[in-house]
Amino acid sequence: MMDSKTRQLVRDRANNCCEYCGRPQSSSTFPLQIEHVIPKKHDGTDEDSNLALACMDCNLAKEPNLAGRELGSKKLVPLFNPRNQDWNEHFERRGVLILGRTVVGRVTANVLNFNSDDRVAQRVQQQRENLA
Repeated sequence: MMDSKTRQLVRDRANNCCEYCGRPQSSSTFPLQIEHVIPKKHDGTDEDSNLALACMDCNLAKEPNLAGRELGSKKLVPLFNPRNQDWNEHFERRGVLILGRTVVGRVTANVLNFNSDDRVAQRVQQQRENLA
């Protein structure tokens, strides 16, 4: 079981936003979840260096995945690791879309369904609320 100090460290480090898609807690219906970057079933630990804050959509899409296949080549590519990779190096926002800049970014965006219809609609709604 994770202690409250570790939980708070993960939330603070992530600025209370999903470390994969960037969704802030304030725009999420469900509480952001602490997830294991390397899942426990793959020998991941509860060390804070293996924990990330994730929205429910990213966490459910990621599940125990460590990698995904690149579209086209079918090459197996590790997923983005928010503990040792820079988000801006691997992703970019283009309007309400989140696009991969690198193969890691493209594979992660695909596996985690960053641009599914419902997630894009949520970002459009959030954008409207921010303008109001």
